[in-house]
Amino acid sequence: MEKDRIFVGGGGLDYADPQSLILKYANRHGLIAGATGTGKTVTLQILAESFSKQGVPVFLSDVKGDLSGLAVPGSVDHKLHDKLVSRASTIGFDDFGYEDFPVVFWDMFGEKGHPVRTTISEMGPLLLSRLLELTDAQEGVLNIAFRMADENGMLLLDLKDLQSLLVWLGENSSDLTLRYGNISKASIGAIQRRLIVLENQGALQFFGEPALNLDDMIATTPGGQGRVNILAADRLMQSPRLYATFLLWMLSELFENLPEVGDPDKPKFVFFFDEAHLLFDDAPKALIDKVEQVARLIRSKGVGVYFITQNPDDVPSDILGQLGNRFQHALRAFTPRDQKALRAAAETFRPNPAFDTVEAIRDVGVGEAVVSTLVKKGVPSIVERTLIRPPSSRLGPISDAERATVIAASPLAGLYEAKIDRDSAFEILKRKAAAAAELEEPEDEPATREFSSARRYGSGTKYSRATSKPTTKRSSRGDTATQAFAKSLARSFGTQLGRSLGRGTLGSFFKKL
Repeated sequence: MEKDRIFVGGGGLDYADPQSLILKYANRHGLIAGATGTGKTVTLQILAESFSKQGVPVFLSDVKGDLSGLAVPGSVDHKLHDKLVSRASTIGFDDFGYEDFPVVFWDMFGEKGHPVRTTISEMGPLLLSRLLELTDAQEGVLNIAFRMADENGMLLLDLKDLQSLLVWLGENSSDLTLRYGNISKASIGAIQRRLIVLENQGALQFFGEPALNLDDMIATTPGGQGRVNILAADRLMQSPRLYATFLLWMLSELFENLPEVGDPDKPKFVFFFDEAHLLFDDAPKALIDKVEQVARLIRSKGVGVYFITQNPDDVPSDILGQLGNRFQHALRAFTPRDQKALRAAAETFRPNPAFDTVEAIRDVGVGEAVVSTLVKKGVPSIVERTLIRPPSSRLGPISDAERATVIAASPLAGLYEAKIDRDSAFEILKRKAAAAAELEEPEDEPATREFSSARRYGSGTKYSRATSKPTTKRSSRGDTATQAFAKSLARSFGTQLGRSLGRGTLGSFFKKL
C-alpha cells in the first residue's frame, strides 16, 4: 500500500498495469455502476477498506446486509478463499491478507445499530417537501409554518411539533393570510395526511433528539484508521423516498457544516450513495440543481461522493460530469434502450486503442470492471479493463450475535440510544391553548348559579323552585305591523324547531325592513 494512493486492481497476463486511485483526487467524486450481480458491492467494499487504512473515514449504506462483513476479517474457511487467493496472485497483490476494520453500525430504526436522528428544523422545508411529495402550494404552506416557528422561537424537533404547529396555523389562517399569503386548510390537511403516512413508515424514530453529530462519523481510531460507518438500510429501503431523502440530508449537512480545506492530500470524508437512482427518480429540477451544486462545491471541503447505481444514465448528465473516478462493471444490452445506454456509458471514458470500450463493458466478467481514475493534474486516465482486488474483510453478512458484539464495543455505545424530548413547539402551543381556554371561559349567569345551587342542595329547597313566573314580552309600540306579526308567528311555533324555522324563513325578509 502506497501512502498517496489506494490499490484497486489490474495486473495479470492479459490485463493492464495495476490500477490505483490517487488520494489527492479522490475528493473529485466517483461512480460505481453495473448490472445486478456484476461485483459493485465488492468494489464498494474494497474502496471502503482502502480509505479506512489510509486514515479516511467513510459512510456507506448496506442495502442487502452484505457490507456488514467489513466488521470481521475474512477466513480461510470461506468457500471463496481459494478464488480470492488466486485473484490476488493473478494481479500481483502481494499484501493480501485477512483483517477487520473499525466499523460503527447505524440504523434509523435503532434495531441494527446506533439510532440516527435529525430534527424537523435541520431537515428544512425543501427536503421535507420532497420527502412528503408536496405540491407547490403545499410546500408554500410548509414554508410559512417554518417561518412562524422561527419568528415565535418555537423549536421543531419531532413530528408532533410540526403537526401541532400546522393545527395552530389552520386555526389562525384568516389572521395570517394578509401577511404570509393564502393558507389553505385543504393544503394543511394534505400535509397532515402525508405526515401520518411518514409516521406509519417508521419516521417517528428518525425525527427527534439527540440528533446525529457528524463529528462522530468523521473520526479515526487511536491507531489512525478511518471509521467505517455503515447504515443498515435493508428495512429503510422499503420506503425509497425516505431512504433517498435521508442520504441527501446527510450530504447537505456535510456541505453546510464542514469548513473549506481546498485541495487536501487525501479526503477528509468519503460518502458512498448506494442505489443512487432513487435520489433522482421524479425529482424536481430544484432538487437536482441542489445536488449538482453540492457535488460541485463539496470537494473543496474535503468530501468525496461516490454514486452507486446500475446504469450511468440513472444520474443526470450535469452531475455525471462531476464524477471523475469511474468503475464500470458489466452492462447487459438486451434491448435497444440497453444498447443505447451501453454506448452512452462507453462515450464517457477516455478511449483505449487496445480495445473497444463498448465491447469491454458488455463482456467483462464478475469482479472485473472498466476503470478510469484521475491522474496527474486531474486528467482522466485511459480506460483499462481491471480485475478488482479481493477484499480483506469477510465477503457476505455477519451474524446477529457478531453484530451485537460490534455494537456493544462501539465507542459511541449508549450515546444515542435514549431519546430526549425537550420543550418545543408542541409543549409551547399546548400551554398557549390551555391559557386561552381559561381566559375565554364565560362567567356563570344567575340562572346558572340557581340551577347549580339546586343540584348542590337537592330538590325540595327554595333553590329548586322558580323565583318568578315566565313572562311573555309584548310587542313594542314602535314595531310595525309586519314585525309584530312575524314575532307572534315565531312564538306560535312553540318549540326550538319552530323558532329555527322562523329565523330561516323570515331572516331575509327582516333584512329588508
